[in-house]
Amino acid sequence: MTSTAQPMPKEAKIYVAGHRGMVGSAIVRELQRQGYHNIITRTHSELDLIRQEQVEQFFAQEKPDYVFLAAAKVGGIVANNEAPADFMYQNMMLEMNVIHAAVENGCKKLEFLGSSCIYPRLAPQPMPESCLLTSELEKTNEAYALAKISGLKYCEFLNRQYGTDFISVMPTNLYGPNDNYHPTHSHVLPALIRRFHEAKVSGAKEVTCWGDGSPLREFLYVDDLANLCVFLMNHYSGNETVNAGTGKEITIKALTELVAKVIGYEGAILWDTTRPNGTPRKLLDVSKATQLGWRYSTELEEGIRLSYNDFLNNPMRAER
Repeated sequence: MTSTAQPMPKEAKIYVAGHRGMVGSAIVRELQRQGYHNIITRTHSELDLIRQEQVEQFFAQEKPDYVFLAAAKVGGIVANNEAPADFMYQNMMLEMNVIHAAVENGCKKLEFLGSSCIYPRLAPQPMPESCLLTSELEKTNEAYALAKISGLKYCEFLNRQYGTDFISVMPTNLYGPNDNYHPTHSHVLPALIRRFHEAKVSGAKEVTCWGDGSPLREFLYVDDLANLCVFLMNHYSGNETVNAGTGKEITIKALTELVAKVIGYEGAILWDTTRPNGTPRKLLDVSKATQLGWRYSTELEEGIRLSYNDFLNNPMRAER
């Protein structure tokens, strides 16, 4: 681990890939909060990151000094199971195109955002960065994990071969403003927010959740992740990825009860044990980020409250 990084000047040209997504939009908010004003963004219709020629033209024209690579095709267990080929192809293509174009156009530094699903299914808990590729991945999101591992490794190999300063961050389960609340293709926390909200509105006497509620999960509020991303861009250089999390975990059962409490749903919560649980436990070892001087600030109940307010104030969120 090294910390010889040079901070980004306030006038630096910064490209945030995926600025409309939950993570990318949070990074834009955090950069603006910290006084960065030369932020470049492109919508998918303006720039398709899967098309190499478009990406190369964009980088040649804009020449960004710094890149936050937050663009990705994402989804929960159902989406990953239904379309593994799509998840692998689209994520591999867009990350390789962006990282390669950044090298070719003299980008000073790039930060690649991955996911904690890159770690083995039965990794030691909490999961240190060093457990990467030590055993088998979780099958339900293997395609996505392989794509993210490839992006992380490409950054590492570029640093080794060309002396670039490309770093990577591996967040735990994220939630917050601009999340995806799709009824079947969302992650667990936004899915629960939507389900309990609809149950409250309809007066449903019970809500059925997947699995048995026993898996343990860690959740990080997305604005806290964005704060870490900017912090690392300014203070960290190194080949090993940096885990992003809280170091705290909660059972899915306790999580559902907390979401129900925040939303004000008072009916019964049932469990469909014929449905998959997913990985039994996924807690990140966040000691590296802690040693660098960073810590999360948003506790889970407050974060769920903020997320629910975002859901209520943005009706289109529920349409996706």
